Amino acid sequence: MRVCGIDPGLNTSGYAVVESDGATTSVCDAGVCRSGAGTDIAERLARIEADFASLFEQWRPGVVAVEQLYAHYKHPRTAILMGHARGVMLATAVRLGCPVRSYSATQVKRFLTGNGRASKQQVQRAVTAALSLGCVPEPPDVADALAIALCCAYDLRGKLREVRVP
Repeated sequence: MRVCGIDPGLNTSGYAVVESDGATTSVCDAGVCRSGAGTDIAERLARIEADFASLFEQWRPGVVAVEQLYAHYKHPRTAILMGHARGVMLATAVRLGCPVRSYSATQVKRFLTGNGRASKQQVQRAVTAALSLGCVPEPPDVADALAIALCCAYDLRGKLREVRVP
């Protein structure tokens, strides 16, 4: 099973493609897509669509896993802009025949670390250990995308459980 995990962003989006055979999970590709901050929003969204269409066509994931949108009441504009980017990614995946699953950041963190409020560094270390990587994935967008892909791969195998931390 091939899963593409996405940490959506308007400026920088992390992506990771992992392959899982049930016993092991390996990384096929991981990186970031940048939309060109400072350019027109329509141009940035078109760039996001082109980058992710290319990614999905190249790797043909069985499922695309995307982090759910989180909005802080102090920054509603950020949530709206992020929603534009995330919407383009979701529409591109569905247009190319990839089913989509969404996971909250706390669910992914809880799955990997046992703590839904884990730091970026804790997530990076957990991803490094889970995938037996030689170094910590950088930038954090890549680690987050790997975490989302891992969470989805385990979920699809029926092994995802919410870890309850007292």
